Amino acid sequence: MMHASPITRRSLAEELAERLRDLVISGGLLPGAKVDEAALCETFGVSRTPLREAIKIVASEGLLTLTPNRGARVATITGSEIAELFPIMGALEGLAGELATARLTDKHLLRLDALHDQICASRNNAKWLNYSKANRAFHELIFEIAGNVALQQTYQGLMVRIHAVRFVAQQPPDAWDQAVADHDGIMAALRARKSREVGRLLRRHLDNKAHAVIAALSAALSAAS
Repeated sequence: MMHASPITRRSLAEELAERLRDLVISGGLLPGAKVDEAALCETFGVSRTPLREAIKIVASEGLLTLTPNRGARVATITGSEIAELFPIMGALEGLAGELATARLTDKHLLRLDALHDQICASRNNAKWLNYSKANRAFHELIFEIAGNVALQQTYQGLMVRIHAVRFVAQQPPDAWDQAVADHDGIMAALRARKSREVGRLLRRHLDNKAHAVIAALSAALSAAS
């Protein structure tokens, strides 16, 4: 007799957390903006208890910041913090890419190819939310394939600090095209099993991303002033 695994269902808080993430990524909630709990409860048709649980989930990921007795705000990050943190992330991703290439199987490559196809399709259709989700999943999969728990934990810890902009700050078309071109090169190196090239391209990709994010932040500040 077969023993089937139990079907797991996401809690209401997890469903709401996904919606909150989408609001931040799509620009429905802007950096620094206060999270209006009453308005969101009305929008989602829920009580404050599951919404507050969702806010805690998203805050733990770095997209929101919580202040006692003052509620939640969308996280922000400065240009100097980006310049400081992105090279560290680039070094981590470069190492993860090299380790992942050494462990890469055909099944891994199929999963990466599928995400890369989503990234390209989202760019072609100008679907930023879809692009952001596929892009994040692609980079997280590199760390999963690398199979180094300590490296993955370090990466996730740093992501809490930079997630506010890493996959959220919308880029102008030329920077977006550059990011997709970077992924094209990374995929080519992965298919060829060139570990050092994968590592080099991932480090360069993070450097390009840092410049694009700083430019996007500067543009947003200019528009707001």
